[in-house]
Amino acid sequence: MEAHESPSKKIWKRFKKNKLAFAGLLFIGLLMVMGILGYVITPDQTPYSNTMHLQLSNRKPGRSFDFLIVSKNNQVPKVNIFEKMLNGQEADFKSIPISSYREANGKVYAREYIGDDEQSEETVYPLIKGENRYSQTFWLGTDIYGRDLLSRLIIGIRVSLSVGLIAVLISLFIGVSLGALAGYFGGRTDASISWFMNVIWSLPSLLLVIAISFALGKGFWQIFIAVGLSTWVDVSRLVRGQVMALKEVEFVEASKALGYSTSRTIIKHILPNIAGPVLVVASANFAAAILLETGLSFLGFGAQPPMPSWGGMIKEHYGYIIMDAAYLAILPGLAIMLTVYAFNLLAIGLRDAFDVKSQNISI
Repeated sequence: MEAHESPSKKIWKRFKKNKLAFAGLLFIGLLMVMGILGYVITPDQTPYSNTMHLQLSNRKPGRSFDFLIVSKNNQVPKVNIFEKMLNGQEADFKSIPISSYREANGKVYAREYIGDDEQSEETVYPLIKGENRYSQTFWLGTDIYGRDLLSRLIIGIRVSLSVGLIAVLISLFIGVSLGALAGYFGGRTDASISWFMNVIWSLPSLLLVIAISFALGKGFWQIFIAVGLSTWVDVSRLVRGQVMALKEVEFVEASKALGYSTSRTIIKHILPNIAGPVLVVASANFAAAILLETGLSFLGFGAQPPMPSWGGMIKEHYGYIIMDAAYLAILPGLAIMLTVYAFNLLAIGLRDAFDVKSQNISI
């Protein structure tokens, strides 16, 4: 049976034997599911998980608080499950954290929570019909603005994975196109493209991305383009070398003899034969793109507040590393580390599965 297995099945079998790489793929799959579900699984389901309670700033993981609904807005439209998954549901009420609660004479008497060691004066609030109280547990604590850290970490998955995906697609489009042209035609075409690749290669990636960000402006979509334009050189150099090696083999010569066009020869006969090495580099570039986005967000050029991003969360809380709330910066940093590690494991597993160890691929 094994003799009749397709190449893709053989590659998949080899890949599954690498337990670490397979674990990395499962972890990436879990992140993708969490990112797609988004607000459906977050404790704070408001857009960007941006509900602030400044009284709850920097509360430890696992703390639970009682909240009193002080007003309701029936004008807020309810969205369907798909809109909620993508953009969240705007809250139709305003609430405050409380430390005590009692009802009397059709009114509510409550003390607003202002700290563990302090107690506020009892204040009178209108009695809201229906449920006017609820409890919430902050499993990973709250940030400096009293927002749920777990919710913002989950929504931050979208920023990292979407930047990585779009940046890799941009880098593949540019890198494969230029690399194939340089490798296939050679001569002046190869010299010109290689000179351009060497110029881009000599520039530090982060500085190049910052320069592109300055030109395009700050923002979420601009970061896609900036990171993509800085990571295509690895792909281009690899494709150039692979095409140069393949353009003299028999099936390419046969394609030319049959009168096929250059584009058909490259796209249908050469590129499918170098898919393995390209996928390996794309996986490694995915990790590099996430790191670049994190660095940009930390410097203030990435996703802009209130949109949660892991790099932005580190920027907001890195000062707490030497205090008793180091987890505020460590948790998003750990998320970045595990995600990048998973993509590097995936790249190594793909390299072994496609048997491209002899190729000049750095991971």
